Amino acid sequence: MSTTELRIGTVNIASGRGLSGPSTGADGLAAAVAGLDVEVLAVQEVDVHQPRSHGVDQPAVLGAALGTVDGRFVPTVAGTPDPFRSWLAADSPGHPLDEAPAGPHYGIALLSRRPVRAWHVLPLGAGRAKLPIKAPDPRTGVPRWWWFPDEPRVAVAAELDGLTVVATHLSFAPHTALRQLLRLGRWARSLPGPVVVAGDLNLVGPVPGAMLGAQRLVTGGSYPADRPRVQFDHLLGLGALTAERPEARQLTVGDHRLLAATVRRG
Repeated sequence: MSTTELRIGTVNIASGRGLSGPSTGADGLAAAVAGLDVEVLAVQEVDVHQPRSHGVDQPAVLGAALGTVDGRFVPTVAGTPDPFRSWLAADSPGHPLDEAPAGPHYGIALLSRRPVRAWHVLPLGAGRAKLPIKAPDPRTGVPRWWWFPDEPRVAVAAELDGLTVVATHLSFAPHTALRQLLRLGRWARSLPGPVVVAGDLNLVGPVPGAMLGAQRLVTGGSYPADRPRVQFDHLLGLGALTAERPEARQLTVGDHRLLAATVRRG
């Protein structure tokens, strides 16, 4: 395979949780991605040293299971995301997979089996909206509805030989996600092209591609993972790219399907 042809994927792992039950441990997480036919993987909702996910350094486990040679974990939250806003916004340019931050963190990761020439990080801020989520009450353990505040969002880019991949996870509030997407698009076009934008954009179907003037490299439902009704997850091409072997696959972790495609210049 040439240096300008890559199998690229994206998946929201929901902190290693499946469709029901708690987060899996390191072995279950590694088994979920072992053998995946992807050379670059964008991962959203990633935990590091979180009690809810058994203290696992999830980016490091994923990188080892995929056999990556480079990668970055970019935290957006220091602490544990919760409805009480007890966490702090993380301010970080990103961490190599062998340099996890101290204490519990949460964010996104970009993993590569190909050498990365340069890394770039773009903070995207947070919206003011809150999202209703059903989760156990930490005081009683009884599930109830909570209003979760939006956390900060970020994008991370890996310059590869002949192609740049941008990973992100945008706000759950559509108006905020659109604003973040437009800012990300301007930034992505300043990077060495062509560029693939990969991630959970929280925007449906053709909307993000149309807003960016980008090519949809994979089309089809991605959420929820068991019976997908909408496409929140995207691989978008900026520049002269072709895509082959598009795929949407349910893994044993995450509430979104993995999307992947083989991308070639020209």
